[in-house]
Amino acid sequence: MLSRIRKTACFISLAATAATVASTAMAELKYDNASGGHVLLYGQFNPAYQGFDDGVSTTGTLVDSGHSNSRVGLWLRQPMGDAKFSFNFETGLGLRPSGLVSQGFTPDTIDWSRSSLRKIDFALETARAGKFYLGQGSMATDGAAESDLSGTTLVLYVSVPDSAGGFRFRDSTGALSTRFIAGNFSDFDGGRRGRIRYDTPEYAGFTLSVAYGEEILLQNSDLKTRDIALRYNRDLNGTKVQAAVGYKRVSPGVGSDFDDTIGSVSVLMASGFNVTLAAGRRSTSGHYTYGKLGYRASWFNFGDTALAIDYYQGSDRSVAGSTSTAYGIGIVQKIDAANAEAYLGLRNYALSEPTTSYLDASSILLGARWKF
Repeated sequence: MLSRIRKTACFISLAATAATVASTAMAELKYDNASGGHVLLYGQFNPAYQGFDDGVSTTGTLVDSGHSNSRVGLWLRQPMGDAKFSFNFETGLGLRPSGLVSQGFTPDTIDWSRSSLRKIDFALETARAGKFYLGQGSMATDGAAESDLSGTTLVLYVSVPDSAGGFRFRDSTGALSTRFIAGNFSDFDGGRRGRIRYDTPEYAGFTLSVAYGEEILLQNSDLKTRDIALRYNRDLNGTKVQAAVGYKRVSPGVGSDFDDTIGSVSVLMASGFNVTLAAGRRSTSGHYTYGKLGYRASWFNFGDTALAIDYYQGSDRSVAGSTSTAYGIGIVQKIDAANAEAYLGLRNYALSEPTTSYLDASSILLGARWKF
């Protein structure tokens, strides 16, 4: 595994160098029109090395990081009197996702499908009436469990499965079980759907959102979601506070409806120290709590550094009485001249059930994200 990491580190170093050259040569891909509007093209590339040790064997491969996958997109923004119209198209590139690799299965390097589409979203924003959305995009609760000002979400945040969600635990005999990382560490956060959504105007830092959506990218899916979320975002004398609480009712189409209640808060102090807390409960499959401590510093003239440690504990996720725990440490280093970030994250996973014991597992994620 060490030789793979060295090769990947070399690859990432070369990619960062190339990104620096490209960023210097590439102007912002923004095109203005004569009426105050513009079109903006954007994207990012986020390759990483993923390593996983299940207590018996190790797996390592190059992946596209699920913390923030490679993508391209387009913004169209146009003033319309006192209102603002916008259209956002965004798609993932279909590169091998870190959350789908597992023991014995490595997805194709490139496999773009309709589900790679992220946003086909129309919006109209007014100062008095708020903002209205129509199309494929974020539900009201998207991000409600993921308030995070640590600067380390590229390697550590409440969505633990993004690093290695497809891998399975081994039982005490060393045999692969049917228990996946993803099934025991999810954060119940809202996703993206074909939806209608409304956001109220911001008042004293608060915004209320409601939405109704359906899964339109997967064939033969009858999944429907109704949700509501309250957000708070404020700078209080140099201390930044970001928080959200949300509720959603999900009708999967197959099986019973269920409810999710989620919330998160993150505080970043002027000193750079920060703390993040999150929690969630699903009516049919347990609950979790999450905490993170971090520090953001300006140690180098080429970019800020962010460090953090975190801890996740889930209860009753696989069966009644089960406990799933994960803890990790991560670092993200900005490279301003390249508009890039290099990162390294290490995580440990444990699962226990009343009648079954499982071996602890661990993962590593080493990569770099370049944005344009």
